[in-house]
Amino acid sequence: MSLINSMPEMVLTTKADEVLNWTRKSSIWWMLFGLACCAIEMMQTQAPRADCDRFGAVPRAAPRQSDLMIVAGTLTLKMALRTKLLYEQMPEPRYVISMGSCANCGGLFQLAYSVCDGVDKVVPVDVYVPGCPPRPEALTEGILKLQEKIMKEKWLVRKEPADDSPTAA
Repeated sequence: MSLINSMPEMVLTTKADEVLNWTRKSSIWWMLFGLACCAIEMMQTQAPRADCDRFGAVPRAAPRQSDLMIVAGTLTLKMALRTKLLYEQMPEPRYVISMGSCANCGGLFQLAYSVCDGVDKVVPVDVYVPGCPPRPEALTEGILKLQEKIMKEKWLVRKEPADDSPTAA
């Protein structure tokens, strides 16, 4: 007996990981966290011309409701502690996009004593968006790259414990 056309019309078969990842990728809520001039480009990404709503990316003002932190602009050492605190307040799974040259590596301010040499020194970064300032299309591409990464995650795979016991010789 063939399985083709033997299922009822309203039955959908898939893996649980794929459903979880699809729902996570289609509802990314990003925290408004603009530090410098890149923040204007981040705001423009949410405007009607770039329209990140069509990808399920919606801005939120509170870290406890956000999945994604987009660090846009120059991260100073004074702001680094607050950035880490906001990151820790976000629920799991949480993601970070570093937007702009200043957020990626300090940019043209990297020789200043007060500038952090990159967001990755403070929080783990998933996607880097280059540019000074990056165009809204570049941030949209970064969000799409993050969605690709989310779709590859395995949530229901049992992790084998590490065998640290000594073997008998």
